[in-house]
Amino acid sequence: MKNIWDTLTPQRQQKIKKVLSTRQKTLSLVLNNIHDPHNVSAILRSCDAFGVPDVHLLYTQEAFPVLGKKSSASAKKWVKTVRHTNPSSMITFLSKQGFKLIRTGFSKQAKKIIDIDFTQPVAVILGNEHRGVEEDLCALVSEELYIPMYGMVQSFNVSVAAAIILYEAWRQRYLQGMYDMPSYSEEELKKMELEWANK
Repeated sequence: MKNIWDTLTPQRQQKIKKVLSTRQKTLSLVLNNIHDPHNVSAILRSCDAFGVPDVHLLYTQEAFPVLGKKSSASAKKWVKTVRHTNPSSMITFLSKQGFKLIRTGFSKQAKKIIDIDFTQPVAVILGNEHRGVEEDLCALVSEELYIPMYGMVQSFNVSVAAAIILYEAWRQRYLQGMYDMPSYSEEELKKMELEWANK
């Protein structure tokens, strides 16, 4: 009896293998109380485009966003979302996986995006459209990054900021050849191939 993988065309199999080989196991985002589902959908699209396999949703004040089928269907299928409701337990969860956490912010100690080493395992926290990163999370994550701006407006739309951050992460990792070699083991890739074949 054939498994689902064997029912795919060779072209589809090759496409899945190629995309999975560039997925960056050590790069992630945390969405903290981001309210607008359109922003969340746009962020997921950018994550898929830049090879981010997992996105963490930390929602303590807002309801989890309901993502429309049309606006996020393609990205939602290929980017795993992990839900959290407690900042401390989420940080413990990510830290055990080796991630360094950095939040977006505008304090005096915030570093320019180009001064962040994105070739290390890193998860960037993006805050609510109006309130930013919640206070409880700020107290637990001291390192900040910001995107330099030269206009009258002080901040980007959160989905635009996510895309810029991921582009810089891609640039650094690309120069190090990190997209040329799988970040997952062969066993992990085989498992993911079957999961993707069912999508």
